[in-house]
Formats: sequence, structure tokens, C-alpha cells
Amino acid sequence: MISKQDKKFLEKLIKKFDLNKKEDERNYPLLEKGFTNSDIMRGIEVLLSRKITMSNLTKKFEFEFAKFVGSKYALMVNSGSSANLLASFALINPKKKNHLKTGQSFIIPTTCWSTSLWPLVQCGLKPKFIDININTFCLDEKLLANKEFKDSKAIMNIHILGNSPDIKKISQFAKKNNMFLIEDTCEALGSKFKSKYLGTYGDFGTFSFYYSHQITSGEGGMVVCKTKEDYEILHTLRAHGWDRGLKTNIKKNNFNFINSGFNLRPLDLTASIGLSQLKRLKNMMKIRKQNRDIIINRIKSSYKWKNQFSFFEPNEGLKPSWFGLPIIINPEYKKYKDKFMRYLNSKGIETRPILSGNFLNQPSAKLYNFHLNKEKYRISQDIEDRGFFIGLPTLAISKTTMLFLVENLLNIENC
Repeated sequence: MISKQDKKFLEKLIKKFDLNKKEDERNYPLLEKGFTNSDIMRGIEVLLSRKITMSNLTKKFEFEFAKFVGSKYALMVNSGSSANLLASFALINPKKKNHLKTGQSFIIPTTCWSTSLWPLVQCGLKPKFIDININTFCLDEKLLANKEFKDSKAIMNIHILGNSPDIKKISQFAKKNNMFLIEDTCEALGSKFKSKYLGTYGDFGTFSFYYSHQITSGEGGMVVCKTKEDYEILHTLRAHGWDRGLKTNIKKNNFNFINSGFNLRPLDLTASIGLSQLKRLKNMMKIRKQNRDIIINRIKSSYKWKNQFSFFEPNEGLKPSWFGLPIIINPEYKKYKDKFMRYLNSKGIETRPILSGNFLNQPSAKLYNFHLNKEKYRISQDIEDRGFFIGLPTLAISKTTMLFLVENLLNIENC
């Protein structure tokens, strides 16, 4: 434990660094100060203990996370991408009943992130792309009934920027058709659909704690699942394929390798920060929602407002935990987009595409000979052509920052 005297010294030191790095109110990053003094103190405590590798704090974070989202099991890893990797490789693992076989196909929306797609491809599975819904930017569940998907064995659903499709219908569809369901919830921690948190409808739910996400530990991720069988597979795959830490390791042999594996372990250092932030998640969700409403209302009430943009709303039945503020440039202003993005970034307003846009336009999609028919995925293409997103602060936005942001956003014609 840190003494009161040492704690005061460290808090002064943190404050000194904060003063040296005062935020510019005429600047708009994806996330402002991602860590509070309390978060940093938790990290310092772990460093001073000299026990920074995965141990009891990781287990505590896993327990609290599972309790928060309402899942029976949770396993922490070193990133959200690693969470997707573990969930994917669990689907093909010979220890899993009815595991998938090489060459079988999975469904994934064309608007996706690289490491939502590639782990399943790396497992030897074949992607079947599906277009998104114009209102949610997520997989369009109405298209699942198309004949081309009837032989698929898994669905990789992605909850984009805190929003969700009708995940209950997708879950029911998957069960009816004997498909596995992974929910990539890396951008939607805290969002609830109907009565359940996103990530808990599927066989696996994956989460990310990267810097600008709903909570951050710098890096880090989590996988949740429902069954002991799946948890033990994930646990074994996470660290070398051994059964160290499992109750099934009766002989307490720490070098008993029962499966294939990776090394995707997190640190107690990152777990301590993640645990600290989890306690504030609901409050940060509330502030992000307030900031979102303030920005949109201010844009629409400006004398410069001419319907330059549209903003997506939460799907019916969703209580969102917003990650960012996606903005769709309306068609008559589409010609300004490239210049507009350069202008905003030059002003210190960080922008990002909606995930990676239509992934079929990426060079790696061509490398792997994926279907490149843009017309078939016209909504994904339209969102790429007209969409981008900006961050939502977890602290109340100042009037100066808000006016700076709105003024520059509404300058699209004159940039």
C-alpha cells in the first residue's frame, strides 16, 4: 500500500504533468484525457509492487466485468483484436463440440474492421459478405434470409460505434440455422438491446479497451461466453495451450499442454486501470450522450445549418453507449468530402472513417480475391463515400470547444 505521504507526492507529480499539458479548447481529439488521477494511481501501485504480469487483479477485473455485462464467464486478453482471435479459433477447436471445419463459410458485414474479419479467415473459414442497414450502419438482418447465406456456419456481427442491429433476431436466426454467433462489441461496451447488454446474445462477445473506446486501459480486451466448455478452450488458447489455472489441472502441473495456443495474456497493470474505469462507465456513458446531444442541437440551431449532415439514431429497443459521433454528409455536399476531411484534421479536429469503410475496397481484400462487386454492397459503399466520425469526450464539453467544433463542421462549403 502507498502511504498517505507518498500518495500526496504522487498526486502532486501527476498534477504537475497535467499543468504542463493543458488542453487546447480550440482542438478536438478523438478522446481528451483518457485517464483520471485515480486510474494513474492504480497503475502506479501495480508498478511499485513489481508484479505487473497477469495475476489476481486480472482475475478481479474479469469477475467484475462478467458481473457488469451479465455473462457467466469473462476472460481478459491484451487487445480487442486478440479477443476476436480467441473467439474465432475457439470455433474451430477440436475440443469444441460441433466445431467448424476448414472451408466452411461465415457471414460478416462489408463495413467491418480488419481484425473482425481476418481471425476467421486465418482459421481457414471463408467470408460471405453482407450489406449494412442505412439506419444503423450494422449488418442488415433482413438480408440473412438470402439463399447465398443458407450454408454458412457462423455470423460475425459488429456493433458499430455503440449502435446495434436487432441482435435478438440475429441470435434467433443463428440458433434456428445451427450457426455460431460472435458479437464484436469492441465499440459498444455498455449498450443494451432490450433487456440485455450487447455481447451477451451470441456464443462469444468481444470487447476492446483501446484508448478512445468506452473504457480504456491503453490496450486490452475481453471475451465473454456462456459455457464452461467455451471458457476452458479460451483460457487454454490464451496462454500457450496449457491448462494452468483451470480446475481440470488436477496434478497442478503448470506445464501441462492440452491444446494449441497463443500468448495473448494481458498485464495486471492494464487490468488495474480497466477495473478503475469500469466503475465510472455508466457516468462516462451519460456524459458522452449529453455531449452528443449538445453538439447535434447546436449544429441544427445554427444560422449556417442547411441540412449539410445527417446523424444516426439508436436502433429501436437500444439504450446506446456512444463511442463516437458518426456524421453522414448529405448527397449535395458529397463532392467536398476529401477536402473537408483534410480541413478538419488541419484544424485539430480528428476524424476517422466509419470502421474501415467498405472493406472490399481495401488492398488486402484484393490480395485475397474477395468479391469486389460494389453495387451489391451499395449501403456500405454509400457510408464510406459520405461518412466519417469524430470523438465524444468523457468530460463535459466546454462552450469554447463546442463552438469551435460546430463552426468548423458547418464550414464544409468553404473549406
